[in-house]
Amino acid sequence: MTSEWLFKAAAHYLERYSSTAANLQRVLERKVARRTATAATADVEPAAADHGALVAATVARFVELGLLDDRSFADAKLATLRRRGASTRMAAAKLAQKGVERGMVEAVLAADETSDREAAFAFVKRRRFGPYRTRDREARREKDIAAVMRAGFSYADAVAAVDAEQSDG
Repeated sequence: MTSEWLFKAAAHYLERYSSTAANLQRVLERKVARRTATAATADVEPAAADHGALVAATVARFVELGLLDDRSFADAKLATLRRRGASTRMAAAKLAQKGVERGMVEAVLAADETSDREAAFAFVKRRRFGPYRTRDREARREKDIAAVMRAGFSYADAVAAVDAEQSDG
């Protein structure tokens, strides 16, 4: 396992997926752990812990080259999540899960122009709740509201989205 192998593995991952520095580090650490576990049975390479500095240096190199930018990742991911109907709470949790720092999450959420009510309407449309339900709309109303609230929306936003009339968009 060399720095060249790690660089190629990271480049291959970043060709397919957008990522943060922390997420790329976790991905590379898992790759190293799998490779060293396989090699450990043959007693060829040292343990995965010995490669931590190499993984950190590889991630730092990608940040230095400008191929990893946590802020642009957070902006793009938040826009995608909000279009799909994620609440502010859910979006913050997803960004934190991907390794975006808390301060950056707060800054990105502060710059977000999508309200939770708009996101609730997008969520209801995507899940085909309320006005988008083809049958048993009244019978399923309470369950629809509960599902929207479990997605992180307030009761007022959930009721407004579920009780709305179907829009033309």
